[in-house]
Amino acid sequence: MAVRMLMVCALATLVCRVWSSAEPRHSEKELHPQVLHPWRSRGKGLVRVKRDWIIPPIRVSENSKQIPETLVQIKSDKIFTGEVIYKLEGPGVDQEPKNLFEIDDKTGVIRSKRPLDREKYSSFSLKAFALSPSGERLENPTTIKIVVLDQNDNRPVFLHSPFVGTVSEFSVPGTSVMTVTAIDADDPVTENAVLSYSIIGQESIPPNAITKIMFGINNETGAIYTRDVGLDREVVKEFKLKLQVADMGGMGLTSEGVAIIHVSDINNHAPQFSPDLYSMTAVENRNNYELGRVNVTDRDDTGTGNWEARYSIGNDHGGNFAVHTDPITNQGVLTVVKPLDYEAQSKYHLFLEVENLNPLSSKASRLTSSIATVTVTVVNENEAPRFREDPIQIEVPESVQPGTLLKSNIAFDPDNSDLRYEISRDPESWLDINRDTGDITAKRKFNMRSPHVKNSIYTAAVKVTDAGGVSAVATVAIALKETNDFPPQVFPLTGFVCRGGSRSRNGLLLTAVDEDLPPQAAPFLFQIPDDLSANWTITQVNDTHAMLQPLVDLEVRDYAVTVLVSDSGSPALSAEAQVNVTVCLCDSFRDCKSEAGAILGSSVGINFIALIIIVASAALLLLLLLLAVALTACGRRHHIKKGTGLLIGESEDDIRDNVFNYDEQGGGEEDENAFNIDLLWNPHDAPPTQGSFYPGSGIPPRGKQPLRKDAPHKLPSPTYPRRPPADPTDIEDYINDGLEAADHDPNVPPYDTALIYDYEGDGSLAGSLSSIASGSSDGDQDYDYLNDWGPRFKKLANMYDPR
Repeated sequence: MAVRMLMVCALATLVCRVWSSAEPRHSEKELHPQVLHPWRSRGKGLVRVKRDWIIPPIRVSENSKQIPETLVQIKSDKIFTGEVIYKLEGPGVDQEPKNLFEIDDKTGVIRSKRPLDREKYSSFSLKAFALSPSGERLENPTTIKIVVLDQNDNRPVFLHSPFVGTVSEFSVPGTSVMTVTAIDADDPVTENAVLSYSIIGQESIPPNAITKIMFGINNETGAIYTRDVGLDREVVKEFKLKLQVADMGGMGLTSEGVAIIHVSDINNHAPQFSPDLYSMTAVENRNNYELGRVNVTDRDDTGTGNWEARYSIGNDHGGNFAVHTDPITNQGVLTVVKPLDYEAQSKYHLFLEVENLNPLSSKASRLTSSIATVTVTVVNENEAPRFREDPIQIEVPESVQPGTLLKSNIAFDPDNSDLRYEISRDPESWLDINRDTGDITAKRKFNMRSPHVKNSIYTAAVKVTDAGGVSAVATVAIALKETNDFPPQVFPLTGFVCRGGSRSRNGLLLTAVDEDLPPQAAPFLFQIPDDLSANWTITQVNDTHAMLQPLVDLEVRDYAVTVLVSDSGSPALSAEAQVNVTVCLCDSFRDCKSEAGAILGSSVGINFIALIIIVASAALLLLLLLLAVALTACGRRHHIKKGTGLLIGESEDDIRDNVFNYDEQGGGEEDENAFNIDLLWNPHDAPPTQGSFYPGSGIPPRGKQPLRKDAPHKLPSPTYPRRPPADPTDIEDYINDGLEAADHDPNVPPYDTALIYDYEGDGSLAGSLSSIASGSSDGDQDYDYLNDWGPRFKKLANMYDPR
């Protein structure tokens, strides 16, 4: 292809004719591109080598106002018999950003459709095609590169607004403060992006504190530096600089910015006391309280280490005072850390020094350290008495004699006033104290076994009061030393020894009990007095036990052996005891057999005889009682005739006097446990009432009886049979009549109701049912008639069935 271009290039074996884009623009009719034939032969015998066209980039200025603008025309150098169609593809045509370029498909002229922006798209790479009407490629695709030329259409911009920096006061000229930076969106390889910095204004805070120019700036790098002396933070706090940046080396577009420079403090001022003389008052015997405050002035920056003060006391040798800094006010707070004593020293002269937390700068004025004098006057007050020790330690033996002096000179008064003493706590009342001198004495002997003695320490309390009524209390700790007050006692005092067998195994093991505590108790020494040791000996087993053994084979009886036991106290105490030993025959388990031993002088023997007598007497009484019961039963059975029945036999009492009239207690036809004996009553008595119960039945009173729900309330009751039959054999009819009347009585509970009964007193005039005609033995009775009385007496009939 031959292309109409903006420049001319000559290459070996390649000829390219380019029309300059700087030439005057012509209409499309005036455009006559040169048709090139690069592969035409120049002589016979030459071989044509086919090469593609190399087309230089097409340069187009951004923001062009001549739209549409013809950029280039492409044309194929081949001769075709048909029509040639030109196509263009790539970014700016059919790819994003679309519709920036177009091509005339018949002439091959490429035009821009809209103004271009280099800051968005700096170049485009397009593909040009020569096609036949059928779409067949006539040439290889040609690459066309379009470069957008930059114009100075962007102002430079500062990256920050404002810029903030810091410079120390009294900095020398040339001290770097900070660097400001700006950017320009134009092409950095052109003059459009070459920036230049400058300071166009300066303000001081406070205003007009300094009028001379204090700062400069490097116009290429934007570095700000000091250019003069006189930066004093006490005079000026900060500066506000007005900056400017321009492109094209300072000749193009401009922008403005702000830089704020703070003047930082250095410790060039030492703190000074104001005033330097102070008077304060302190109360004796108090500590950890504020005594007073001292003031300092410092012109350095408040709240920094150059301003914060640090105090010290130069001559407090006793360490009674301390000073610290109030972080808010920077004052020195003087405190009392140890109680002061007016009687020891009534006035103090303190020297306070002050310095900053940070070291003083070398640029500070040479001033001597500031010192303040503080005079502290101690105020006297009535002090409480003081014990020389608390607790008051006393060590005495527990058997100390009453009136013994235990402790003296236990307290004193700092104000030298008279003191009064008293015992404020003494649970066992063992102590006494002199009210004037405070001497503690023993009122009576101590006892180590008191519940108030813990770990051999008895604790009491003493109170002392001065003339002004101020008192103090101290604990008295009395360490009691154990003394040998009680002799040991032998235990047990009774026992048995088996007769015969191995002597080494026969014996009574003895021990001792001592109310004293170690070392006044065990080990114990067991002995038998020489004049009593003919038949017995005692052998020590260990520190607390010994074995009492016979020396010869003794008869079976009781023996009284005297044993002497001694403790290990100082001095040692001893006691004799009589041990009652029974010599008996033993079984294989080494237990005494039933053979009685001698009981003379033995409390165990006496108790055994008494027990035997009591048991024998009880057995005799029981035998007499059984005999009397048997005789009574035989007498009653003698009066019952054979075949007359249990309920119809002869009796001294009328049967009516033995059957009481009570309410129905449940059961009904199937209640075989109660036998319905509740329907038997004395015909001479009134009808049964609610609340009655059988004497001795064990049914406790429960309250009111429940009412029947199967009949109206308060209806008249039926007539109950009032007369018993003349012949006792008709008692079955008599009972049935009474049962039928009770079943149809609407004023009594039904027979299957749980009834509630009231208490009717102790005892009963009626005898037990078992007393009815029971004079003869069961074997003489004929109980067949019980089977004829109905199901109510079935249980009773079964009980007396001879089968």
